[in-house]
Amino acid sequence: MTPAAHNEVGALMEAYFEGLHQADSALLRKVFHPRLAYVCATEGDELYLDLETYMARVDSREPPAKRGEAREEEILEIAFASGRLARVSARMTMMGRDFHDLLTLVRHGSEWRIVAKVFSYVPRKD
Repeated sequence: MTPAAHNEVGALMEAYFEGLHQADSALLRKVFHPRLAYVCATEGDELYLDLETYMARVDSREPPAKRGEAREEEILEIAFASGRLARVSARMTMMGRDFHDLLTLVRHGSEWRIVAKVFSYVPRKD
């Protein structure tokens, strides 16, 4: 894939991480597809949400930034299947948990958007 496509996905991921850190649903709506599938695959906490339900949860949480949590994240892999389909594997820590996200991206108009967020977490070991 082109360097421009990598840069676009990198910018989307920066907005994704910042939106989660700030619990900013307005910013997150710019990275998620309107038909988002949000899936928690952690055993005992399985969860399946749509975009509106997930954004309501984000709006009701105290932002990790406000609690003084430092941003801690990493993009592990970006893989392009085509000019319209990509996958990102990422990890991040917030709210006392280590998360591993598998994100499926599609083109929505001229922009990349996350159409599926499937993740699991474990309690952080400090």
